[in-house]
Amino acid sequence: MNDAMRGPLEAFIAHAAGAASARVLDLRLLSGGAIQENWRLDAEIQGGPHAGPLAAVMRCDSPSGVSVSHGRAQEYTLLKAAFGAGVTVPEPLWLCDDARVIGRRFFIMRRVAGVAAAHLMVKDGRYGGDRARLLERLGRELARIHSIRPPQPALDFLPWFDEAPALRLVRTCRDFLDAHPSPHPALEWGLRWLERHAPPRGELVLCHRDFRTGNYMADEQGLTGILDWEFSGWSDPLEDLGWFCAKCWRFGRDGLEAGGIGDREDFYRGYERESGRSIDRRQIRYWEVMAHANWAVVSIQQGERHVSGKQESLLLALTSHITPELEWEMLAMTEQD
Repeated sequence: MNDAMRGPLEAFIAHAAGAASARVLDLRLLSGGAIQENWRLDAEIQGGPHAGPLAAVMRCDSPSGVSVSHGRAQEYTLLKAAFGAGVTVPEPLWLCDDARVIGRRFFIMRRVAGVAAAHLMVKDGRYGGDRARLLERLGRELARIHSIRPPQPALDFLPWFDEAPALRLVRTCRDFLDAHPSPHPALEWGLRWLERHAPPRGELVLCHRDFRTGNYMADEQGLTGILDWEFSGWSDPLEDLGWFCAKCWRFGRDGLEAGGIGDREDFYRGYERESGRSIDRRQIRYWEVMAHANWAVVSIQQGERHVSGKQESLLLALTSHITPELEWEMLAMTEQD
């Protein structure tokens, strides 16, 4: 642990928890977190309503980021909204929006048990319990997220727009490519297809916008928490459904179309039962193409974070190499249209 962080962090926790004092016992950077940093935090709190041992995670800014990612204050507010809607998320505890405390903004949430690593979830059957039941539970959780609808005064930092969500996403991707020095003609083709086939604007809901294997925690019994809310925003609910089932998020288990862990109908069933709505399965394929386009743009940005020198990372460098694979999949999905 960085000893320079210990004193300011202990003072912050004591003040935020309404305690007499707090002592940080352990603070370690966790693996994963390609956009933000997650630190395992163990502390002892003396006095106040939170007195006793604290098992938590501190989530803070990375040295660099991607353009569409929320700041920590916004992500903390989204986590609170999800927690209030009954979504299974780590309980948000305290936000520090003053970068002077430890050099970066951060928030603290309770630590939940289990693993999130996608390669373990798709290959090791010990985690998540019965997979059909896990997928149905994930569908229910997503429906609870989508029960959060505008207007929401606490979420007024989320951009509002009048156009169809699909067309807005196409425009965002195209604006990035127009300003980028390297051409990506296959990605431009995919964006043109998405523009021509865009579904009309319907009712907007809060979408997680990164709801996939790797962004939820599970132990041997089942789901323990939905993670990583930094991309959330108002959108078409089918965006999240398509993202979860897209081939690029199956981690090599292509035959298991729901997140690389099972059958998509199990996932759909949980969503439909919780939401009371029927899913238009014909439109899911469109949003799977969109998932590849969005992920391709982010993969380009991840590579730029590495080569810029701001954050040298093998993970970021390797992520940029999947861009051609994503472009190929978009071509394969659209060539008959």
